[in-house]
Amino acid sequence: MNDTTRDIRIRPGGPADAPAILDLLDAAVAWMNARGNTEQWGTTPYSQKPGGAARVERYTTENAPYIAELAGAPVGALVLDSGPSPQMPIAPAGEPERYVRLLVSDRRHAGQGIGAALLAHAVEETRRAGVELLRVDCWAGGGGELVAFYERNGFTPTDPFRSGTWPGQVLARRVG
Repeated sequence: MNDTTRDIRIRPGGPADAPAILDLLDAAVAWMNARGNTEQWGTTPYSQKPGGAARVERYTTENAPYIAELAGAPVGALVLDSGPSPQMPIAPAGEPERYVRLLVSDRRHAGQGIGAALLAHAVEETRRAGVELLRVDCWAGGGGELVAFYERNGFTPTDPFRSGTWPGQVLARRVG
């Protein structure tokens, strides 16, 4: 169950990984804010947002978390589920699917393929489950950089949506 790509090791995660995932999320918020992006995830560290730590705990106990490591240190996380978050205005696919509920990587290692390796792992896990559809939603603001990242990784934009004023995009990838 371990994948290695360019020294990136991907392993199943669990409850003991929640603090590392929170650290990755807090660092991502700080990195985005330093670049002037306060719209995607706001300005409050994820660990201090109401329900943030509890959500990560649920991700590690109720979903399928995976941790990317370099030299034994966590540098990314992916959480797979069987559908979109019920808190988001996104309809289920109408067929079996796997859904990327969280993807975060350590920006200190940007350009090393951590996010791409985690998405490739999600594709393999989806295939292994006998499911043909992998979907993800992401922030569609900021000039669409995040949407473009998913497109470079084999996803196709399907449904735009709004969660309040937050612009989002659902993307899909057939893996069968």
